[in-house]
Amino acid sequence: MSVVGATVPLMPTLSRPRAAVDYSVRNSGPGPVVVSLHGLTSSREAAAAEGLFDWSAVAADGTLVEYDARAHGRSTGAPVPADYTWSSLAGDLLALIDEVSPDAPVDAIGASMGTATVLWAAALRPDRFRRLVLSIPPTAWDTRAAQAAAYQDEARSVEQHGIEPWVRAAANSVGPAVLEGLDFDPEPAIAADLLPSVLRGAGASDLPDPSVLARLAHPTLLLPWTTDPGHPVTTAAALARLLPGARLEIAADLTAIRGWGDRAAEFLA
Repeated sequence: MSVVGATVPLMPTLSRPRAAVDYSVRNSGPGPVVVSLHGLTSSREAAAAEGLFDWSAVAADGTLVEYDARAHGRSTGAPVPADYTWSSLAGDLLALIDEVSPDAPVDAIGASMGTATVLWAAALRPDRFRRLVLSIPPTAWDTRAAQAAAYQDEARSVEQHGIEPWVRAAANSVGPAVLEGLDFDPEPAIAADLLPSVLRGAGASDLPDPSVLARLAHPTLLLPWTTDPGHPVTTAAALARLLPGARLEIAADLTAIRGWGDRAAEFLA
């Protein structure tokens, strides 16, 4: 389904193996198609409520496609951990791109897991992308092991004790200092019976090999924030060194973070 000339809003569903991927389309003009991806346990609705990842400015003269990753938000999924690895999620993204922009590459904006999904998809099909905006890249390579083990531990805990202790732990955790003062809903945008599989998939994931990423020539804007061990600036800095067309802009306060939408629109224009 091409989005050119689409009536706003469109909220269709993409059929995928063991999942139905729910997405929305805002078409404001003839400009590029931009696909936006949220982070782990979030959804496009949750991201909008938090207000940190507002990419609506990129749709001023083009098309913004936002979707819920499988098992997140309004999308469905199955209790199959392999479905939720970053490389597998890249397959959903590429299928969606083929649906909404079959004849032209798209711009992509990711956050955390979304950033990892974009990188995997670009590594698999570089021709389907024009420009990339990669916010808060997650732990990767040398820094991935501890985070991966934590996800596996959390999956076992949810299986043994249910989701309530996981939610309480999330509510009581100390967030990054750069986000101090913000309130987040600790409830995951994932059904309780699917959460362990999603966490196991995250725990089995890593970014593509650096040698593969070094061949991606897309103009890329990297947007990390500081003081977050789960999304260390070191990952973004490593990507800035690897990706030939990368630009690194580090946010150290909420004002900078809340300006990411306009910055992305400027970069993608």
